[in-house]
Amino acid sequence: MVWLGVDLGNARVGLALSDPELTFAHPAGDIYVAGDYFFAIDDVLDVIEDEHVTHVVVGLPLQMDGTEGKSAKKARRWAANLEKRLQAEAEQTLGNDKIPQVSLIDERLTTVSAHRQLFEANKSSNKHRPLVDQQSAVVILQTALDRAGKQ
Repeated sequence: MVWLGVDLGNARVGLALSDPELTFAHPAGDIYVAGDYFFAIDDVLDVIEDEHVTHVVVGLPLQMDGTEGKSAKKARRWAANLEKRLQAEAEQTLGNDKIPQVSLIDERLTTVSAHRQLFEANKSSNKHRPLVDQQSAVVILQTALDRAGKQ
């Protein structure tokens, strides 16, 4: 079993993968999307297939008061679109029992946490931007893994 974490951004979509034991998340790169992260769905589907992903965790950018704004609604649409594409591909190739689950998780403050982790890893702040999206995906995925382990 491998889980995929996704941090949606307008410039880059950050990715993180779990270990097979679902204990640790690690960076898995970025997908450059030039202003519209819906362009990343094909690449994410490739990662899901190549890495045999069984669960996709997408960051949900809630506002600080917990309500959903435009970004959260767009993330929900992206996740729903990914689910539809996974369903369509499964009907053609995998069979319905092997469709990866897609879930959303609150990602408030993940970018702040990612910057802090990169700073603590002695990455200079001018080198954070190319790494922060995938590090945010690591935080999103690790949060989901930790919650799943406590159940």
